[in-house]
Amino acid sequence: MQLDIKKIADAADMIINGYAYTQEGKYIRMLNLNKPNHAAVIYDNKIVETNMDDIENQIVLDYYLNNKQFMED
Repeated sequence: MQLDIKKIADAADMIINGYAYTQEGKYIRMLNLNKPNHAAVIYDNKIVETNMDDIENQIVLDYYLNNKQFMED
């Protein structure tokens, strides 16, 4: 199955440095638009599911925590 990166980016509530953040209820889904096989799920300000390394996890979590007030409703 091929991901439609443009569609994901258009639907994202926030994009920071190539990472698309999309809110689904209490969960935030994050996808690296440059490497679509890198993804994470954030819940309660913590990463609860990911396939990325620890360094990238911390980067995307910091981006989210520092900018979550700008997420579109």
